[in-house]
Order: sequence, then structure tokens, then C-alpha cells
Amino acid sequence: MSKTLIILGSTGSIGEQALDVARKNGYKIKGLVAGKNIERLEAQAREFSPEFVAVFDTIAAKDLKDRLKDTSIKVLSSQEGVCEVASQKADIVLNSIVGIAGLKPTLSAIKAKNNIALANKETLVTAGDLVNAAAKENGVSIIPVDSEHSAIFQSLQGVPKGALSKILLTASGGPFYGKTKEELENVTVAEALNHPNWSMGSKITIDSATLMNKGLEVIEAVHLFGVAPDDIEVLIHRQSILHSAVELCDGAVIGQMGTPDMRLPIEYAITYPEREQMCCDRLSLSDVGTLTFARPDREAFPCLNICVDAIRQGGLKPAAANGANEEAVALFLNGKIKFLEIPQLVKLATDAQKHVKNFNLEDVFAADKSARELVLKSI
Repeated sequence: MSKTLIILGSTGSIGEQALDVARKNGYKIKGLVAGKNIERLEAQAREFSPEFVAVFDTIAAKDLKDRLKDTSIKVLSSQEGVCEVASQKADIVLNSIVGIAGLKPTLSAIKAKNNIALANKETLVTAGDLVNAAAKENGVSIIPVDSEHSAIFQSLQGVPKGALSKILLTASGGPFYGKTKEELENVTVAEALNHPNWSMGSKITIDSATLMNKGLEVIEAVHLFGVAPDDIEVLIHRQSILHSAVELCDGAVIGQMGTPDMRLPIEYAITYPEREQMCCDRLSLSDVGTLTFARPDREAFPCLNICVDAIRQGGLKPAAANGANEEAVALFLNGKIKFLEIPQLVKLATDAQKHVKNFNLEDVFAADKSARELVLKSI
């Protein structure tokens, strides 16, 4: 199956695994985008020979351009350069950029009528209505890459319209499952980064530890699948084998299971509606033995409720919650605040955001900026 890909966030965890899938299946890489990991991006560029590469940082771009001067690869920089790469024609643009920085590149790819493999949940969290409208206008498909949303998407294949009753969104529970609020008071960055099942970047790993990631996924699911927040049930599933499920109107529950390997949902997003030979280990249910499910502790991990409340209210509340969280997580990773201050700051900024019904892209970034500023003023 011949495919031409553009990968945004190529040096991150998802990007590296996407390139592993491309390597296995012989896909052509037309463009690569990364942050500041120039050495790794150079190595990727030399291996896959894309037409374009881009980095957000202009100084890093100059370094990369010098490193690749013996090639014909075009090196671009800044937000504009990243968006230019995203707008090149390809079969799939896989967006795994971290944070709201991925929003404009997603929209650029959509306007170029490129189908999207979405691993940047903030695109839909902050501007889901705008993104869905742009995708509809341009006839573009948005295929989720997050393991949970991919599982829901896969489980819905062949389900009649109107038959979906409820989404069962699973969560590993992160490294602090079972701990009380008091026990979380003095947890360290190292402890928060010690995820039991998944190998991810630092930001998303902290989000998993606070359950903010699951709250953001609730918001994303609302936009992806057209359901109400109250029709999404979050379940703690420590084994990370059932990646999520759907309950149908007749009571049937359909789910997708597999080993905790992101290459499976990445490959499915690229090959949909077809499937390739497997790229990862097969699941042995007899080896797994037992699957367990529990309700999340919403008192010890309040970020989940903050996000659910934000999408219930709608407007720019989700954008404010996301922006405040990005800033708070950065502060925690740098030792400036405690773990439990993350949800406190997220709630403060989300509550402060005024409710608006109609908004544009500039409003989204303004809400993001004001939320970040409030977080920084509050420490």
C-alpha cells in the first residue's frame, strides 16, 4: 500500500513510532517537522529524504540548514514554515505536535485538503467546532491516533447511525492510582514521570498522572464522535489492554483490545479503511489473565471534572483549561509548583474565562494567552 506522509512532531514519541511504521511499510515521507532536536531531525531527514523539513525555532533552523546543505531538502522555520510543510499535498498529515502549537498546522493541512491522522488532541480541545467545520468544508477526514479514540473509532465501524448509546473511555490511572489527595501533596517530578504502561513525552505523562489527559480526551471525544459529555464514562483500566469501548442502544458493548503499543493506532490511522500486517506484538489474553475496571477518584484527581465542566459549558472554557494546564505542567516540571497546584491553577483560569457562544481562531489564542498569564501571576 503506497502512502505519502507528512509527520509533524517527528522527533517525539509518536513521531518516532510513526516513522517506524513508515519504515516497515515503505511509505514515502514528504515532510518532517520538529522542535529543537536538530540532531535527531537531521538523522531522520537523511534516512527518509523528505522534500521539506521545518522547525519552530529559527536559530535551530539555521543550524539544520547548514547540516543539510549537501542535500536538496528545503529547510523552513517558524510557525509559518511549519504550516507551509503541513499544507504540502500528501495522503496523510500525522500531527503529533505537543500542545496548542499544533492547531494552526492542522488547519493548514485541512485547507490543503489533506486527510489528518490526529495525535495532537489540543487541536480539537481548544477549537473543535472550528476544526470540524473546516474539515467538512474541505472534505477532509480526521482519523484519531490516540489509543483510546482510535479504539472508539474502530469499535464504531459498521455501527448504524444513531445506535451509539455511550462511550467507555479507559484510563491507565497513571503512576498515582489509589493514592489519596494527602498522599499526593509532595510527590516528585520523577515519580510523576514514572508511567506504568506507556512510554510518552514528559508533558503527556504528567497529564496522565493528574488525569488531565483523560479530561482532555473527554473533550476530544465530544468533538470526534458527536456525543454529549454525560454520555462518556471514564473507567480506570490498569492493564491498558482494552483501549476503549462503545455501548450501543441494545446494550451490546464493543471494544478494541491490543498490546499497549502506539504503532497499532498509528498504522490504522494511516491505512484506514484498510489494514496492514501487524507492526507490533500480538495480544495473548491468557498471558494477561485478568482485566480490571474501576471508577476514577475525582476528588484526588480533580482535573478530570474541570475538563468535563469546561466542555459542558463550551465556548472558550476548554481552551482556557488547556492553556492553563500547559503552563502549570511546565512550572511543575521546572520545580516551580507542587503537583496538586496543577489542578488548582487550571480551575482558577477556567473559571475566570468568560462564557462566549461564538468565537474565532483569534479568540481561541486570546483565551489561551490570558489563561497562561493568570497562571503565572498566581504562583
